[in-house]
Amino acid sequence: MSARSAARVPAPRRRPAAAGRAPQDTPAGVGTYLLLAATILCSAFPLYWMFVIATSTDEALAKIPPAVVPGDRFAVNLREVFSLQDVYFAASLVNSVIVSSVVTASVLFFCSLAGFAFAKLRFAGSRWLMLFVVLTLTVPNQLAVVALYIVMGKLGWNGTLLAVIAPGLVTAFGVFYMRQFIVNAVPDELVEAARMDGATTMRIYATVVLPAVRPALAVLGLLSFVATWNDFQWPLITLSGTDYPTSMVAVSDLASGTYVIYRRVLAGAFVATVPLLIMLFIGGRQIVRGIMEGAVK
Repeated sequence: MSARSAARVPAPRRRPAAAGRAPQDTPAGVGTYLLLAATILCSAFPLYWMFVIATSTDEALAKIPPAVVPGDRFAVNLREVFSLQDVYFAASLVNSVIVSSVVTASVLFFCSLAGFAFAKLRFAGSRWLMLFVVLTLTVPNQLAVVALYIVMGKLGWNGTLLAVIAPGLVTAFGVFYMRQFIVNAVPDELVEAARMDGATTMRIYATVVLPAVRPALAVLGLLSFVATWNDFQWPLITLSGTDYPTSMVAVSDLASGTYVIYRRVLAGAFVATVPLLIMLFIGGRQIVRGIMEGAVK
């Protein structure tokens, strides 16, 4: 090729610098920050307003415009909440901790074990059983309340914490979620290698599966704890008329009566929300990590 023809060859085009940039490396604009700030304010304002009312007096609640700065009556309002004889607020917090902890631990164990069985074990009817588990997600919980109350009455558990704990020991969502995560997170070759080394099924579950699904366990544990703590309908039905309420039932008791003292109600509601905020603050990063790993894998 001559020098003149070589000079006519066009130079290769350079790709724009942003073409090969990953989405997470793209700088955010002013609009993105404004949208995020507005979202945070809208999400946090109800909690802030709850705290403002919980620290105020009855006179401050009647002001127009209402006060937007917290007062100095939070300790007094809390003392009134914990001293009410027919609410049992302190016992309700302890009961909620017990119920939520036991249910969360049970869900993590049974759902991960069932998810491992559906994902990596071969047995007759596994697909039909998994389909049945998924179909139970379409049935509203309200339809099973009457039957559940009758069953708990036959067992003699109505009015006790066992009636609140037993129905939540394993969930269809937890089984389906863990099954989907284990399918992608645990290679079949790894399970077969462990079997060739002489490992039993439970040993494979404990030493191979559980370490690989820790992010999913963190997500499922937090979701289970929050859902159990916030459950209101079933504890209200089975624990009505007893001295063993849960936190949500106790908050509803604060709001009962002909005259509702909102500073007491929101003071109790704020205290009942603090454990959830602590759990979400501790495990928020694990939630994002587990969701992202499940989506990527």
